[in-house]
Amino acid sequence: MLHPSYSDLIQAANSDMEPGDTGAVSSRYSIVMAIAKRARQLIDGDDPMVHSTVDKPLSIAVEELNQGKIKILSEEED
Repeated sequence: MLHPSYSDLIQAANSDMEPGDTGAVSSRYSIVMAIAKRARQLIDGDDPMVHSTVDKPLSIAVEELNQGKIKILSEEED
């Protein structure tokens, strides 16, 4: 089981949305793509934005998204 869950990650990614707005993230695919992109950045040498006891880039990327350190942009914002 994934901790945090996909629904928790979607809520974290949409946490800065105004009430009534549709979230930029509405699918697991968006979450997976964003986390994979961030994990590749970490592998390429970017510094982690969170302190983690785990050295795995994918786990660090998940924690960064969960803590709101990274933001997923909608296609309009991109």
